[in-house]
Amino acid sequence: MDFIAKEKRNLPKIIQIIYGIGVSYAIVDQIFAQWVLYYYLPPAASDLEALLPPILIALALVISRFVDMIIDPLVGYWSDRFESKWGRRIPFITVGAVPLILLTVAFFYPIKSDGGIPTFIYLTLVGSFFFIFYTIVGAPYNSLIPEISQSRKDRLNLSTWQSVFRLFYTAIAMIAPGILIEQLGRGNDEQGIRLMVILLGSLALIGMLIMVFSLDERKYSGGKVSDVDLKSSLKLVFSNRSFIFYLLGFMFFFLGFNILRASINYYVEEIMGYGKGMITVVSALLFGAAAISFYPINRLARRIGYKKPMLVSLVALILLSGALFLLGRGLPVEFGFLIFTLIGIPVAGAAFIFPPAMLSEISAVMAEEEEVQIEGLLFGIQGFFLKLAFLLSIAILPLVLVAGTDVSILKSLITTPQGVQQWGISLTSLWAAAFFLISTVFYYFYQEQEAE
Repeated sequence: MDFIAKEKRNLPKIIQIIYGIGVSYAIVDQIFAQWVLYYYLPPAASDLEALLPPILIALALVISRFVDMIIDPLVGYWSDRFESKWGRRIPFITVGAVPLILLTVAFFYPIKSDGGIPTFIYLTLVGSFFFIFYTIVGAPYNSLIPEISQSRKDRLNLSTWQSVFRLFYTAIAMIAPGILIEQLGRGNDEQGIRLMVILLGSLALIGMLIMVFSLDERKYSGGKVSDVDLKSSLKLVFSNRSFIFYLLGFMFFFLGFNILRASINYYVEEIMGYGKGMITVVSALLFGAAAISFYPINRLARRIGYKKPMLVSLVALILLSGALFLLGRGLPVEFGFLIFTLIGIPVAGAAFIFPPAMLSEISAVMAEEEEVQIEGLLFGIQGFFLKLAFLLSIAILPLVLVAGTDVSILKSLITTPQGVQQWGISLTSLWAAAFFLISTVFYYFYQEQEAE
């Protein structure tokens, strides 16, 4: 069956669901975002010890993110040109799944030393390999949307099912740890964190394996393979103004979102004054609100597109981030439950549904107008900017968290492990709001396109 004939029918619902199940690697994404920094730079309320000075944590993760940034477009380009009887995306996910889980667990079994240098080297190496295999899984997975979709409706539905399962997995990775650490650790935070990571990592692996053994990529893709060289591909990509504005809006959004979600643990324990178990409640409220929002957002996007709802979502996040700064400063800390619940509504579209759908549409238009199949490269470049956002946020966050009124703390950032400060935690919300504002500007200039 040729490609034109396939365009006349929609992708089966079961295939959409199987595709969504495969985004289980979102669990390790959340573990990294929420628990790696927490483990190496714990709050005072934890019985963990600080393992490295903040500047060395930031440097180790910046180096590993830089490695990740470089590999992302290369993996995307390689998957575009790869050909096998299983397709050009599924083999990458299959190869990368097991190493990705093992490296996630390795973060929490570091070499510990008084001098800190062996720990720094360990964190750098584990982080670098973690992100290499994260890219080997993630870039081809996202490229499957334009790869197997038959229409704009399919692209939106695949993005929505991905978002539903990504939210489900991310919610598990945010809600379950508070309970699992207390139950499995039995008073020992380090043991609890390690067992929690092993358990959730196993769940992530199962989801990826279900997809790779159940989705027949070539049946729906028609065996597409790119024959365009890297130089020509990059020229086509970076001459697309919509793609450029999309990328910049995307990057600054995730700068703000990464800072916001990584600070939730600190907000609950240090600003709101609750224990780890309440992290579960706050996370459930946030992701419950997002889950309820998925269906109406999908229906709205079918009617008016992605750009307008994205802009409204960003404005809402700016206002809600500002409200977080006021917790404990005139605004009762109990309002934190309401604020985090409301944050879930704009996050449903801006973080989950809209980005893959928007980029898939850009990819489909480019395939239609330029007659090229370079979906992997497009998602690889997006991955580069996503990882750049992670790199910048992880470089900023440790330094912001220890910021306080005591100048002597700032002077010792390079040489001495430090605990977080309440003032620093509050500042994270203002940094997030600033990045959401910049993202709004770029998305405003993004020109929405639609393939036939």
